[in-house]
Amino acid sequence: MSRDTSRTDKGAQAYADLAEVIREIEEKYIGPERGMNTSAERSAGRYLLANALQHGFQCWFDSDPTRPMFQRWLGVKKKLLGDNPDAVYYGAIVDPAGTFRIRGNVHGACYTSFSVETGAQEGHISKGVISTLNDTEFDIAADGSYELIASPEPQPRNWLRLEPNAGSITTRHYWEWSRNVAADPTFEVPLWIEPVEDPGPAAPMDDDAIAAGIQRVINFIRGLTIDFPDLPPEVMPSWVSNVVNEFDNSAYEESNAEIGYAAVDNAYLQARYELRPDQALVMRGRFPRCRFANVVIWNHRLQTPPYRYRDVSINRNQIQYERDGSFKIVIAHRDPGVPNWIDTAGQETGMIFWRFLMPEEPAPPIIAEVVDVDTLSE
Repeated sequence: MSRDTSRTDKGAQAYADLAEVIREIEEKYIGPERGMNTSAERSAGRYLLANALQHGFQCWFDSDPTRPMFQRWLGVKKKLLGDNPDAVYYGAIVDPAGTFRIRGNVHGACYTSFSVETGAQEGHISKGVISTLNDTEFDIAADGSYELIASPEPQPRNWLRLEPNAGSITTRHYWEWSRNVAADPTFEVPLWIEPVEDPGPAAPMDDDAIAAGIQRVINFIRGLTIDFPDLPPEVMPSWVSNVVNEFDNSAYEESNAEIGYAAVDNAYLQARYELRPDQALVMRGRFPRCRFANVVIWNHRLQTPPYRYRDVSINRNQIQYERDGSFKIVIAHRDPGVPNWIDTAGQETGMIFWRFLMPEEPAPPIIAEVVDVDTLSE
């Protein structure tokens, strides 16, 4: 059977464009221009690209904003944008002019929230938060169930506001368990979204739809790589320390609403670590009164090391506290022989990220000190 060569399918050209963008990312992103000077750093860049491709095809390729659905975003096999082993995230691509009913259950989470992202349309990543609702702001039944309405028109209760530049809804579900909830790939939160007015069944994806879907994937992978801003220190959020192995404890009150995929209810602290194989970073402090707190390490592409069989984060329920109620947490490349070890998986440089959710008071300072790892168990 001969192939019709009278025209070139748009889908074929879109796949060719995708291949060209991947080549461009390899040439312009994975290299010294973005601080990837070693084989390990370049591997991290390619790992990010692989995860971005996975997410692009899962969530953006055949997205239908008039018929949205929540999909679990991150886990042990897909890490993007600062993943958190103690959280399960979902996202839904929505039509900003539509009206949608969201049903769910808190499912034992210590925190549940919904955020409407601005600019997250056609595969582009979020540029900030339009509106948000957490579980103190909507009605929850005795069995943990709830119902919300996402729409441009105000609703009397349980309303999640949509605006013309809204593109997606992100959900956050946190647990302070002794095991990391995200390490279980089968764990799911009961969560549904549907249009209030039935749009009818969708048509099969034709050539135009395939091409448009591939373009959304291209937009997404470019947004996380070539087009991802490489911000100088002076324009970073104030909670990001400019000093290696040290936190700036002066800035917890800054709003996160202008940061894509950020949680406005969280107070953050971030610093870069650099440790030789024989060194450890000891962090001392106390937790503020808050709904949830943890610390996690990432590589410089905002991805956790493999955490299914190692501890790359620690929450309040996992910590062994000092007698006075304070904590001492150790980041090291090998077991230091003391409690509260965060395992770098051999990554000599990376990022440390603290979350304090809905704090009721300023967080006490976190004091960090680099020591010889062998001195800790003496």
